[in-house]
Amino acid sequence: MLARYVARRLLLLVPVVFGVTLLLFFSIHLVPGDPARSFLGDRATPSAVAALNKAWGLDHPIPVQYWLFLDRLVHGNLGQSLFYQSSTAGLLVGRLPVTLLLLVYGAVGSVIISVPLATLAALHPGGAADHSVRVVGTVGIGMPSFWVGTCLIILFGLVVPVFPVGGYGETWPSHLWSLVLPGLTIAISVSPMLVRSLRTSLIEALGSDYVAFARAKGASPSVVLTRYGLRNAAVAAVSVLGVNIGFLVGSTVVIENVFALPGLGSLMVQSILDRDFPVVQGITLVFAVLVVLVYLLTDLAYAVLDPRVRLT
Repeated sequence: MLARYVARRLLLLVPVVFGVTLLLFFSIHLVPGDPARSFLGDRATPSAVAALNKAWGLDHPIPVQYWLFLDRLVHGNLGQSLFYQSSTAGLLVGRLPVTLLLLVYGAVGSVIISVPLATLAALHPGGAADHSVRVVGTVGIGMPSFWVGTCLIILFGLVVPVFPVGGYGETWPSHLWSLVLPGLTIAISVSPMLVRSLRTSLIEALGSDYVAFARAKGASPSVVLTRYGLRNAAVAAVSVLGVNIGFLVGSTVVIENVFALPGLGSLMVQSILDRDFPVVQGITLVFAVLVVLVYLLTDLAYAVLDPRVRLT
């Protein structure tokens, strides 16, 4: 049953990818500017611009260009970068690990921040701790990620110089160290909504009949909290986390540029400025696939946490 569910969800990638390619291809051609002229410079002659457009296949009508793009995509070819003069797939493979590691940092960090705060608030509903957590969460929802990242750079990069403020380093330890502040930026952006959801679910779980029965049987407070409280409350929180991580896949464009990370987000911004259509299309496709996979993992985690859920 599980394998059939996963296979069906993966098949949904096909219409999603097709829809993304259709929307993206025609919308990106609405961006003003000529890729050939951007590459050659403003002093390029019309004949040189026309020759380069012909070499790149940009002299065909847009529907023909789209058909050629789909034909290459079916054969696993994302095309050739107009600006870097190299394979688009090769560029994306080199940048993808940075973005994936950044998302992992953000997801893990949001859980580390949210679980203690939500637990503290749920154990003292209506108290000072609960009100403090709710106020902090409300303020956090209104803080844009680029502003949070800038504040972290000033605090931990300039005032207290602990972490690097930009770049990715040269070794794996330096990679991991340089992603602390960007990952914390994502975690802070996700945590307010996750805390709110987990707090509400945990209060409801701790007030349920099965928790009262567990206490009557003599279960310790820690067992009641972890086995009966957090496990059941995590079902709704996982859904919230999955939705927000899916949303943050696109927002890595901003965070990577704030921290000068060589990921897909920074490559997309540069490719948009360079009118590098194949690279922009390839990155958008990767983002679409990542979002679908995040939602798939969220559904699977939902089923694992709540055996009553049946994947059909």
